[in-house]
Amino acid sequence: MSQTTTTSQPKPTATPATIPKSIRFLFGGGAGMLATCFVQPLDLIKNRMQLSGEGGKAKEHKTSLHAIRAVIKNEGLSGMYVGLSAGLLRQASYTTVRMGVYSTLFEKVSRDSPKPPGFFTKAAIGMTAGAVGAFFGTPAEVSLIRMTSDGRLPLAERRGYKNVFDALIRISREEGVLTLWRGCVPTIGRAMVVNAAQLASYSQAKQILLSTEYFNDNIMCHFVASMISGLITTAASMPVDIAKTRIQNMKIIDGKPEYKGALDVLLRVVRNEGVFALWKGFTPYYARLGPHTVLTFIFLEQANQAYKQYVLKDFSGGGGL
Repeated sequence: MSQTTTTSQPKPTATPATIPKSIRFLFGGGAGMLATCFVQPLDLIKNRMQLSGEGGKAKEHKTSLHAIRAVIKNEGLSGMYVGLSAGLLRQASYTTVRMGVYSTLFEKVSRDSPKPPGFFTKAAIGMTAGAVGAFFGTPAEVSLIRMTSDGRLPLAERRGYKNVFDALIRISREEGVLTLWRGCVPTIGRAMVVNAAQLASYSQAKQILLSTEYFNDNIMCHFVASMISGLITTAASMPVDIAKTRIQNMKIIDGKPEYKGALDVLLRVVRNEGVFALWKGFTPYYARLGPHTVLTFIFLEQANQAYKQYVLKDFSGGGGL
């Protein structure tokens, strides 16, 4: 009597559930907007410091503390939050796109490779995410720079935008729609530097911290990794940020723009104000970027973890960055 043997077929491995792209974009933008509510005053002071002494003129503000006192004295405490609507729109556009693109690409690379992505892979992903996000965020960026710098001008020269939508409409009507993308190239360049440094250094710092016995994947780890990331990003991106700020704030004089481009800004800053002027406003920039990086990543990690636990029923831990 012959015995029939049956061969059991291996069950197909189920693909682990992941956070949908739309939710990643939503969480990224929401995290950036929440963080902006806390650091908008520092963004304003950073912009004022970068424009102080422009063209070799006498510096309006010697220190960040002096700039803060001047704003409160001349514009009131609410003057510290001028441009908040533009800052929120910037995060809703720029950060939503860049964080969504980064998280999506990071997840894809991680899934296709048995080892965690290396630093240069993370940097490349960050640069790609930053470039895409910056293009969408430039109109809000132009509005933000103009609104936060308006209070330093004489009354007759102020633009007086009521909010970011008023700024967008007036810029389009008075100067042309393409003006909304003025400084787009240095903005994209800054975003590529910032994201290559910020996102890659955050992931790398977090990976190194978790490899020690002192950290677990929790808020403390996210905080330390964010502060390290913020410091590296500040040092790397400030020269490009100054070029972007001055181009977006410039006026057309006798039919000619004040600057020919980002390189012209950098050369004139070095010639008229010295090499170290490229890092003018370092303290408020880091004071703004450090906490913004911390808050953005903490909000994002917590949102990702909550979604994984309560929606996907994945309790493996970690927010996915």
